[in-house]
Order: sequence, then structure tokens, then C-alpha cells
Amino acid sequence: MVAVLVLASALVCGCGGGSNNSAGGNTTPPPAQNAATPTVSTAAAQGGAVVVSLADSTSGATIYYTLDGSTPTNTSMQYFAPFLVSSNLTVKAIAAASGYLNSSVLSKDFAPNIASGTLVWSDEFSNGGTTNLLPDAKTWTYDTGFRCCGNNELETYCAAGSSTAPCDPTNPNAYADATGILHIAGRHTSGTTYTSARLKTQGLFSFMYGRVEARMKLPESQGMWPAFWLLGNNIKTVSWPACGELDVMEHIDGNNPPLYAGGQPLGYDWIAGSVHGGSSSKEENGHSGGSYTASGFSAADWHVYGMIWSKGKVQYYVDDPSNVYVTYNSTDSEWSPVAWPFDQGPQFMILNLAIGGDWPGNPDATTVFPGDMQVDLRKDLYQLIGGDG
Repeated sequence: MVAVLVLASALVCGCGGGSNNSAGGNTTPPPAQNAATPTVSTAAAQGGAVVVSLADSTSGATIYYTLDGSTPTNTSMQYFAPFLVSSNLTVKAIAAASGYLNSSVLSKDFAPNIASGTLVWSDEFSNGGTTNLLPDAKTWTYDTGFRCCGNNELETYCAAGSSTAPCDPTNPNAYADATGILHIAGRHTSGTTYTSARLKTQGLFSFMYGRVEARMKLPESQGMWPAFWLLGNNIKTVSWPACGELDVMEHIDGNNPPLYAGGQPLGYDWIAGSVHGGSSSKEENGHSGGSYTASGFSAADWHVYGMIWSKGKVQYYVDDPSNVYVTYNSTDSEWSPVAWPFDQGPQFMILNLAIGGDWPGNPDATTVFPGDMQVDLRKDLYQLIGGDG
């Protein structure tokens, strides 16, 4: 069964007439109109949670909103994507547009009263047929192109069904098989040409706070770099890393990791769980210690990779949420020169399989293709706290 789990948490989260001057013929400009008040719509999630969407009818309007009951201003969170509401809160929103006064305030109360530990959203990559299916386009979109996303990676990321070379719609890089397992396939098509997929929920689904996890089976060959991670919706306005990056799982050649940043290979299989914030001139990567290993652990076997995200705190675990292997806090000393970015708004999820790049190094003669990142994606999100939190 495919699952990225989300457990519920605190969020998730009149034109006046002008008059002519008979002497000079000047026209008094009409008073400015207010932008239209935003509207809210909801779609059922799970366990009583809802996915909230905001919209505005004023052309070019920007929506600003809050989740704590405070009155939004032009410095509040901007709305970029539907977000999960799984706890008791009030959404307030305004619209701002050039040539208009700010709108009146939309206010919408939510009281789902969901118990802690309730499953509030999931994507099981269900497939009731006998042939492979593409991931649900209502939830997943794609980053695409050759070296689209930095790190000197070698792959071309392909969208679902893309026929743009070197992508091949008859051999998609992301598909759900008949058993409900998501596969992200890293393919070697010829020479130095590789294809893969980078799925994301950007613009379609986001959340703030909760326990999120996915059960995965990872490729371990040299040059394979699978990851399960999140970025802030506000990446459109503040860029990376100020938007915040939450890495639930990253993995490279666990049997013999290559040299990186002057360090020595660990020589055993391990998972990295990290956080990133700050600015391009002052990136903050969180304190050391964000790696997991255990006797007999192999990422080539099925394991659950999870994150517990609450206000001012991010924790990571493998298999057992009661056995956290690293905790990051907003009060950690490394965040004193830069802003902790993980309480500033909802984030979207990413699942990808990179090939090559600065961290894992390039594939070699030992690399097995296709690389197969499998997600038994209980894309599951759980409520962290009950009721009004």
C-alpha cells in the first residue's frame, strides 16, 4: 500500500460619480474601490479534516491570510495553494490589488474537533486495474527538464506522459502499479542521458504541522539519490532557503558513501533527516546529528520514514514515531542569526529520485538501472493534537 501519512495538528496548516469643473473642465477622479472579499471553499479530507481553498474575483489580486484569528495585513502569509485544516482555528483573509483598496476581511471558523493521532489525509496511489496508472494529477505535478533543480545532477526530470525527448511516455518515470505501489524510475537511456521524476504537490496541496510519513523501498546503487521532503509555499516570494526545507528522508549509496565535503565515508547504511533555512548568503543547515542507522538496517528493504512537525520543533524517525533520532528546535543556537522558517506557513511535499550530483557523485559501472524508488505511499498525515490544540 502506498502512503504518505499526515496526522492532524494545529493546522495542518462603489465608484462615486465625478463632477466636471465648468471653469477648467477638470474631472475629479472617482474614489478607489475595494478589492472583492476573498471566498473560501472546502473539500473533505479524512477523519473530519478539510482542504481549504481561497479565491478572489479581482483581477491580479493577492490574498493574504492568517490562521490564528488575527486580522491579516499585506505582510501576512500569501495564499499560494490549498491547505489542510485539521484542528480548531479561524481562517481570516483579505485581497489586495493594484488600483484598489484592500478588501474587507473574510473570516471562517473551523471546529473539526479531531482527536490526536487521527489520519487526516493520505494518498494510497490506489490502482483498481491490472495496468500501471499515472499519479493523480489533482494531487501531483512535476518539476521538469535537464538539471532543472541544481546540485549538478545528471537526470532529465520528466512529467507524467511526457513525449519530449529523452522522456518516453511508454516507459514513464512515475507510475502506480496494480498493487498500489508508486514507482519513481531512474532510467539510463543512452550515453550520459538519464531520466527520472520529481513529483510535488506545489499549488495543489499543502499543510502546516502534523506527523507525516511514507513507507519506502530505496535504490542503493552508486549515484542514486532518492528523497522525500518539503518546501514552503512562499518559495515563490522569498526563494530558497528562506522558504524553509524539511528533508524527511535522503539517502545515497549506503554501503559505501562517497567522500563529501572532506568527510570520510561512513561505510554503513544510513538515512539523513535535515532542515535548511536562512538566505543565499547565510544558509543554515541545522545542527549535526541528523542521520539514522541501526544494526542490520538496509534502505533496500521497506521502512517508514517520518517527520513530527509542531510549532518551533521538527523531529525525524524511521519506522517508529516514538523513537525520534534527531530533533531541531527554533531555540537552537544556530538559528540566532537567521529566522526559523518552519512556523511561517504551509509547505508542499516532494518525492524524487535524482541521479548523480554533488552529494552522491556520478553513476558508475556498478550502478543498477532502472533505479526504482518504491513508495507504499500511505502518504499519510496525522493529527498531532486534539480539538483546539
